[in-house]
Amino acid sequence: MRVFIYFIIFFSFFDLFSQLPVMSPHAVLLGATPFVTGLVVGIYSFANTIGNVLSGFATDRLGPFPILVAGLLLSSAALFLYTPADTPNALLAVRVVHGFMEGLIVPAAFTFIANRSEGSKRGRNSALSGAFVGLAAIAGPALSGIVASRTGAPFIMMMNGAFLLTLAVLAVFILRGGRKQKEKQENFSSGHFPVKALFRHPGVIRAFAGAFFLMFSQGALALVLPLRVEALGYDTKTSGLLLSVFGVVAILIFVLPTNRLFDQVRPEATLSFGIALMGASMLFLSAAVQLPLLYAAMSLYGVGFAFLFPSVNSLLIDSTDPHYRGKAYGYFYAFFSIGVVAGSGLIGLLGLDARGAFLLTGAVLLAVSAFALSGMKRRSAV
Repeated sequence: MRVFIYFIIFFSFFDLFSQLPVMSPHAVLLGATPFVTGLVVGIYSFANTIGNVLSGFATDRLGPFPILVAGLLLSSAALFLYTPADTPNALLAVRVVHGFMEGLIVPAAFTFIANRSEGSKRGRNSALSGAFVGLAAIAGPALSGIVASRTGAPFIMMMNGAFLLTLAVLAVFILRGGRKQKEKQENFSSGHFPVKALFRHPGVIRAFAGAFFLMFSQGALALVLPLRVEALGYDTKTSGLLLSVFGVVAILIFVLPTNRLFDQVRPEATLSFGIALMGASMLFLSAAVQLPLLYAAMSLYGVGFAFLFPSVNSLLIDSTDPHYRGKAYGYFYAFFSIGVVAGSGLIGLLGLDARGAFLLTGAVLLAVSAFALSGMKRRSAV
């Protein structure tokens, strides 16, 4: 059953990552201005934020099973709407619907996994979840970049819709059962946990911040990297391969004995280290003009991602109780979505070129890493 949830996580993130190399060029193809192109990339995550929060509350009250099935079905339907969307405004509307529906899936899936993780192994279990995210990061951009160069972005969306529809049908038979009814009753009985308490817990706040800045950088990559690669004379296939590199590196760290670090080292420390490496990779990308250097920068980004993702999940598990963990994951992935909006939206609004966008993102990530590290030292000294 847990393995099936990992597959749901994989295909949900596959849908996200497969959009990265194709969505901004597709918006340009439909006649979108630079600002509207940034909005097309970011508005998905804005709508996703609302879906995440709603999913968290509903998961605590109803259990993950109905939320997962509903999210899979509705997301599948939304993905088939990309084909008739042939203007920038129509594309924006579809992005809103798709983002909201997709937001229902991930908080429920991660709540399911977290509630079955032993405390001593929550780091390694988080790393395993991260490995499936990394697999999606490899397969999604690479496959979509190759296929879109021949068929276009709408075909990629229809393909993702078929995957999610298949998972929804399978989930009805695999996840339904008496155990889910028990979870539903337990979650419902504790559904009135005050939201304000989540935002007063230092561990939860650090997890939310890590999620936000992780996806802030993803938003910058989604908007700028494909356009920069095209400006250097390469096609969408190259963009997809570059975006897949960090997934390869991250998976190696997740599945090799290095994953023991996430149970042995304080998650605050690995969080700070991961953000610092991601910031350094952004500065590297700002200066790189040759393809081997771009691959090296994305490899460094992958190491940072591998340290950051399990860290924020471990912090959230350590800082929450199963009875209100659905809400916590709902807001957690809402911050993921807000981060993408902030990253792509700010760069689009400022009209930064590729170098300026990468410099800004790198400086922000390094500042956050320094702040997190200094805060940890202050707490240790007390």
